[in-house]
Amino acid sequence: MRLLGDIHSDYRRYRATGVASWAGVLICSRGFWATCCYRIARAIVLHVHIPIVRPCLRAGCLLVQLAVEIVTGISLPPECEIGPGLYIGHFGPVILNSGVRLGHNCNLSQGVTVGIAGRGPRRGCPIIGDRVYIGVNAVLIGQIEIGNDAAIGAGAVVTKSVAACAVVAGNPACVISYKGSFDFVRYDNMDFDPARLEALVSSDRLSQDAVAGRRGHNPAIVPERIRALNHL
Repeated sequence: MRLLGDIHSDYRRYRATGVASWAGVLICSRGFWATCCYRIARAIVLHVHIPIVRPCLRAGCLLVQLAVEIVTGISLPPECEIGPGLYIGHFGPVILNSGVRLGHNCNLSQGVTVGIAGRGPRRGCPIIGDRVYIGVNAVLIGQIEIGNDAAIGAGAVVTKSVAACAVVAGNPACVISYKGSFDFVRYDNMDFDPARLEALVSSDRLSQDAVAGRRGHNPAIVPERIRALNHL
């Protein structure tokens, strides 16, 4: 059953990140409480369509979610799409808009806001890839895309799309490297994950190209996003 599989993936993220026991996850990890409530509510939204049962279950989930929001400060609406392996490591407000899409094995730190912005056809919410790290008090808004293995620094305000493996910081957020989120996002068997291994190779290549571009070596082969990095 996907619900139990997703909850187990979330649980394993806490163990892989350093929580010593199952009791530590279940009792002390308030991010895990919020994620479990989200998973159950999401399953009801997607799979329960019986006219009488559905509104009763939705009402019960809403009450539980409100209680969890009061206790943890974490708001994960069941309408948003969150992949398995979500890790919220610390107590503190985390706010996601209902239109947000979040990939597999992502990290959300305390104080993070991911919300809607823009006008007309450009109004929308961020789409966030896999294995993305979002630091403390970061704000991501608007119809933007965050590539796989990107890292968003503490306090960054992100209003434009971020390339895969990019590390951004500041207000407004700017690319500071292409070292990715590899040192921050930990999960089971990550050293054997083909997608992560491929991204590591890409990150090394981008970092080497950035250094070469700064030294003036072969500027014609430096991608546009690396040229932008050289002018920061």
